[in-house]
Amino acid sequence: MKKISKVFLSMAVATTMMGTLVGCSSGSDKPVVKVFNWGDYIDPEVNRMFEEETGIRVVYSEFGTNEEMYQKLEPGNVSYDIAIPSDYMVEKMMNNDMLQKIDMTQIPNYAKIDDRFANLPYDPTNEYSVPFMWGTVGIVYNTTMVDETVDSWDALWDEKYAGKIFMYDSEREGIMAALKKLGYSMNTRDPQELEEAKQELIKQAPLVLSYIGDEGKGKMINGEAALMLSWAGDAMVMTTENPDLAFALPKEGTNFFVDAIVMPKNAENVENAYKYVDFLCRPDIAALNAEYIGYSTPISEARELLPEEIKNSEIAYPDESLTADMEMFTDPSDLIKLYSSIWLEAKSSSSK
Repeated sequence: MKKISKVFLSMAVATTMMGTLVGCSSGSDKPVVKVFNWGDYIDPEVNRMFEEETGIRVVYSEFGTNEEMYQKLEPGNVSYDIAIPSDYMVEKMMNNDMLQKIDMTQIPNYAKIDDRFANLPYDPTNEYSVPFMWGTVGIVYNTTMVDETVDSWDALWDEKYAGKIFMYDSEREGIMAALKKLGYSMNTRDPQELEEAKQELIKQAPLVLSYIGDEGKGKMINGEAALMLSWAGDAMVMTTENPDLAFALPKEGTNFFVDAIVMPKNAENVENAYKYVDFLCRPDIAALNAEYIGYSTPISEARELLPEEIKNSEIAYPDESLTADMEMFTDPSDLIKLYSSIWLEAKSSSSK
């Protein structure tokens, strides 16, 4: 894990990369590959190394949410050769005929990916995506503020922590926590179960200090709250920066997610895209990315290259018996308006 937190590194890295892209985008005759990825979700050295090894220029852009990425990639909008959405968004893009099939024979390093990441629910035929990173969702808590063992979603509803709880401003994860707390599937389409989840979130709202974004990591590191719903990769950063912080996977169950590499149908530089995907799947490169961003690699050979404290971390690599019982998000397209309504109503109930 990097000694300098992603929280403070992100802005500098993004600025540097954007400057590099602007500088090399004018008048260059080099072949290119256009990549669309989450913010701060790759080691900047990786793109530089790829360019040096292949002579292919990486035109790199970032997005903040799956939905933002989807809108940019809708037919008639911007063309990218590579995008890295989350599992349920891969499913949605497949359903809407936005992706091309991937010829895995053109990705020799695909064979390095662990078998457990093949034929997952969002891409059951294993034709449209290549796993990039994976993780879980749980609770980060400050052990100097929380005395008891945190092992349940109930902790985020405990009145003793009123004004000391952060929730990501993410309707999917927020509703998931409420549904799992109630013992329901996080992919339920039952109106009554979703109504119950809404009522739980409305009850929770007055306890929430803030509905936050990426800045929540820095705030937890600084001791500004007792508990926060968190992705495991972010938890790796936080617990490294502040040893008073710990991470828990709630006993009621949670989300097991995969962020995957896809090729949009309107990709213009397919041959270069294949070279880039194969590069990302190379174990030494996958290890660089996993160490930099804090999330988990689906390549065991890459994991073995990581520092001991990362490759043996129960946060980054929980036992497979735990993840086997977790759910993956499915495409909620038919429920988008209901999800948004639930989330907005819940947040508006906050007294903050």
